Amino acid sequence: MDLSIVIPLYNEAESLPELYAWIEQVMLEKGFSFEVIFVDDGSTDGSWEVVRSLADAHPGVHGISFRRNYGKSAALYEGFAAAEGEIVVTMDADLQDSPEEIPEMVRMIREEGYDLVSGWKQKRKDNALTKNLPSKLYNWAARRATGIHLHDMNCGLKAYRKDVVKHIEVYGEMHRYIPYLAKNAGYGRIGEKPVHHQKRKYGVSKFGLDRFVNGLLDLMSLSFLSKWGKKPMHFFGTSGILMFLVGFVMTVWIIAVKLVHQSQGLRYRAVTDQPLFYLALVALVLGVMLFLAGFLGEMISRNAEGRNDYNVRERL
Repeated sequence: MDLSIVIPLYNEAESLPELYAWIEQVMLEKGFSFEVIFVDDGSTDGSWEVVRSLADAHPGVHGISFRRNYGKSAALYEGFAAAEGEIVVTMDADLQDSPEEIPEMVRMIREEGYDLVSGWKQKRKDNALTKNLPSKLYNWAARRATGIHLHDMNCGLKAYRKDVVKHIEVYGEMHRYIPYLAKNAGYGRIGEKPVHHQKRKYGVSKFGLDRFVNGLLDLMSLSFLSKWGKKPMHFFGTSGILMFLVGFVMTVWIIAVKLVHQSQGLRYRAVTDQPLFYLALVALVLGVMLFLAGFLGEMISRNAEGRNDYNVRERL
C-alpha cells in the first residue's frame, strides 16, 4: 500500500464526507493505493456515525473511536500504530488542509530522500491577532530551541516514511514537536513544503490561545528530556555540586572574616546576624537536594523499561 492517511478529529461530522470525497478523488487521479484512518477523539456531534457509514461504503476507510477526549497526540499515536502504508500522511479534519498537496509531499520523500515533509501555511486564513501572531512567535521559539528550521512546526499536514512513525512516541501534547521527536530518533532529513491553507468551512476551532503557552512549556520539557532524560545526574548532580560549593565557600568566608576580626580586636558581626549566612545555608541545602534529585533520577532511569531502546539503521 502506498499511503496511510491518518486524520484525528473532534466534532467534525459535517466535514468528513466532503473531506473523504476530496481525498479519494486526488488519490485515484494520481494512482495511489491508500487507506484513510479516522481517529475520533471522543466526539459528541455524531462524527463516529459518519465514520461508520464511510467505512461501510469504502473498504479503505478505517476508524478508531475514543470513549472520551484525550487530545490530538493520543489520536495520532493510535493512528500511527494502525498505519500500514509505505508513507504516512497526517492532516486535520476541518477541510483547511488540501489533499492536493499530498502527491508532491510523497514525491519529496520518494525522490529527494526526506524522512519527513512538513507543510508550511504561508498565507493563513485565521485571525491575525489570535492565531497568526502567536503562531509566528511560537515557531520562532521552536526553531531556536530545536535547531530545526521549519516555518510552521505545528502544521497538521505532514508526510512521513513509515519507519519514522513506528519509531517515535507521541504523547501528552507533543504532536506539535513531531519533527523534533523524529530528529532525536535519528531521522534528520526534514523538509518543508508551502501548502495552501483554506478558511474553515464548518464548525469552530478547537484550540485557544492557551495552546501557545502550553506549547512553549512542552518545548522546554522536550528539550530537557532529549538532552538529560537518560543521564539526569549530569544535570542535577552538576547543579547540586556547584550550588553546594557556592554555599560552602560563602560560609567559610563569613566565618574566616569573623575570626580574623576577632583575633585583631576589631569590631565584628555575629555570623547569625549576617543575611549572607542564611543565603549560604539555602545554597547548601539546595545543593544537597539537587544532588539527591539527580541520584534518584539516575536510579529511575537505570531501571526504566526503555533504557536500552536504540533505533538501529541496519545489521549485517
